[in-house]
Amino acid sequence: MDVVLDFERPIVELQKRIDQLRELQDSNGVDLSASISELEHQAVKLQARIFAQLSPWQRTLIARHPGRPFTMDYVNALFTEWNELHGDRAGHDDQAIITGMARFRTIGDDPCDGMPVVIIGHQKGRNTRENIKRNFGMARPDGYRKALRLMKLADRFDMPILTFIDTPGAYPGIDAEERGQAEAIARNIIEMARLNVPVVAVVSGEGGSGGALAIGVANRVLMLENSVYSVISPEGCAAILWRDRAEGPRAAEALKITGPDCLELGVVDEVVSEPWGGAHRHRKATIEAVGQAVRKHFSDLLGLTRQELRTTRYDRFRAMGPVVERPLA
Repeated sequence: MDVVLDFERPIVELQKRIDQLRELQDSNGVDLSASISELEHQAVKLQARIFAQLSPWQRTLIARHPGRPFTMDYVNALFTEWNELHGDRAGHDDQAIITGMARFRTIGDDPCDGMPVVIIGHQKGRNTRENIKRNFGMARPDGYRKALRLMKLADRFDMPILTFIDTPGAYPGIDAEERGQAEAIARNIIEMARLNVPVVAVVSGEGGSGGALAIGVANRVLMLENSVYSVISPEGCAAILWRDRAEGPRAAEALKITGPDCLELGVVDEVVSEPWGGAHRHRKATIEAVGQAVRKHFSDLLGLTRQELRTTRYDRFRAMGPVVERPLA
């Protein structure tokens, strides 16, 4: 992807120098292998140093990078027999959320091999045209009702559900509010808590507010290392608290939105590591890591009864945010 974040520029500039030396070596027949090797070593060290100390705001910028894998990238790489299903059966088909059925690819001696699964995920675009079509991953109530239709279908036919969360939030437009945005999100949360099948959710980019939670009430919630999960965007929080969206980096620090923070707070069950450089520069490796993690969690859940799936899912969310009352001194 050509989009370069500010803190990545030293890495990109070093890589350009390496490419220039390689071109010079190929065109003039001069042996520059020693210089190239030294610069490559410097690039690896620089990349490791930068990505080992990313701030919450920098992780937010990476989570929004248009080069990160989107839902369809995971579907195409990890599954076969994909069949997308459209519409909420009420006259609308929101393109910000895609839904369908597929089978896990066969990799050999794995409980998930060939297993049918219902997949629901936010889908963003990589250019202006695609983003307009997908509404930048911000679903209207029609999208959440479409997702709910597929969840009920999965429940009826005893199929596990996998969701990919990547949205700044549900669409806040007037038309969405007129068609019952809040009700659609609340309904999904209620119905997901009642599902009798295993549900695994992956926060693959931004996990924003109720727009994320509407497909995120799962038995296991996974999160990519450079994704973020929060009740509000850092800029939105800054606009409320300090009346200045430019204070987004300060808000990101306070919100505890990164993978390690969410894991420590019990909001997610596993943080899936990304290669140095981020998922936007290493899509294939990231997708493979997510696939392994998803298979592992589904394998754990397949042995649970319907009652156990409902109970553990309910208890998981009830355990969040406990309040400890202490006697006054």
